[in-house]
Amino acid sequence: MKLWPMSAARDLRVLLRRRDFRRLLAVRLLSQAADGVYQVALASYVVFSPERQASPAAIASAMAVLLLPYSVLGPFAGVLLDRWRRRQVLLHGNLLRTLLAAATAVLLLAGAPDWLFYASALSVTAVNRFILAGLSAALPRVVDNAEALVVANSLSPTAGTLAATAGGGLAFAVRLAGVESDTSSVLLGAVLYLCAAGVALRIPPGLLGPDPRQVPPRLAAALLDTVRGLTAGLTHLRKRRSAARALAAMALMRFCYGALTITVLMLCRAYWPENGPDGMATLGLAVAASGAGFFAAAVLTPWAVTRLTATGWIAVCAGTAAVLAPAFGLSFALVPVLIAAFVLGLATQGAKIATDTEVQQAVDDAFRGRVFALYDFLFHTAFVGAAGVAALVLPPDGRSPALIIGVAVVHLAVAVAMARARVSRETSPRSMDGDRGDARDVSRET
Repeated sequence: MKLWPMSAARDLRVLLRRRDFRRLLAVRLLSQAADGVYQVALASYVVFSPERQASPAAIASAMAVLLLPYSVLGPFAGVLLDRWRRRQVLLHGNLLRTLLAAATAVLLLAGAPDWLFYASALSVTAVNRFILAGLSAALPRVVDNAEALVVANSLSPTAGTLAATAGGGLAFAVRLAGVESDTSSVLLGAVLYLCAAGVALRIPPGLLGPDPRQVPPRLAAALLDTVRGLTAGLTHLRKRRSAARALAAMALMRFCYGALTITVLMLCRAYWPENGPDGMATLGLAVAASGAGFFAAAVLTPWAVTRLTATGWIAVCAGTAAVLAPAFGLSFALVPVLIAAFVLGLATQGAKIATDTEVQQAVDDAFRGRVFALYDFLFHTAFVGAAGVAALVLPPDGRSPALIIGVAVVHLAVAVAMARARVSRETSPRSMDGDRGDARDVSRET
């Protein structure tokens, strides 16, 4: 693992002196902090409201509302962002989310039908896809050189993720402080969205692009080209078997992570509160344990991929989850399940980082964006699909040994398949695999 170079630290200091970069970063931080607050408030309403007695099916529906817009709208967001002023997208998008979040709060107070509540929440998360894509597309317009752009691309998404986590923690704190109404958290999210719009208003309208002199194609043609591009990306991926294997492994492990996430939510909702700890507090501990696993994966994965290859590290991650997740999880006791959450966080995030690297190495640059759009679709739909399966399998209290054993079997199958693939790649000519990239080259990238 390489330490962050001194030049990167210098570029970061220069970036933070740039007023427009600071404003764009502030829009991201406020927007994603609001996302964290809003999503935890929705989860609290769906899972922990005493009057609702949430079922696994209700939780699965909430997961679909929160995640499907990312998958369905993602590839098409860029088409519209190349036609609209990105500063206006950030301004009007956050204003719209302010109004929609306020409407969600009204629906909560009024006890509106579930379908209306979910429609409002779906609208908020759908707009979020355009906000995040707009923030990424606008970043080169506030950074003046390629080296600083690398640092900015590293800093901004990481800071945004931390802001979303902090927002979720703030929502937890509001509830644990004795403010029981989920409406309060939703309104807090609305206030943060309004603050993000206020910061966006201070950015000059034309600064973030796109260049009006570069006239995009007609909208219908652009949308059709997007569909054709995704099809071409899928065709290209079929010729890059190492990348396709890694994506399949990641989708299966994400499916397992999703199924166990619903399990933990139901345990927090219906089982553990009967044995002592408060459900929301326990969920906060589980999220923290999984987050610690994500952090550990970020530290360990560059070192592990250098020595084991990306394929080998995915096999180790899946094998570790196959053994340790049921070993700790089948007791359904709080502390062992928290340990299992840490293991699953480490294994799943470690495999994801390795998959990112494998795709970057194996896929031609001309197809990389389209393949990552497909990756994004797989990543989120696997989680939603897992929620649907869990809804069919889990009992109301979340204790299902069959689901945990099934997840272990899937992890074991992934571990075996990836281990065999690694052995095959070590003993066969690279030309037989049809790959341009090789995970053994990762040591030069990390």
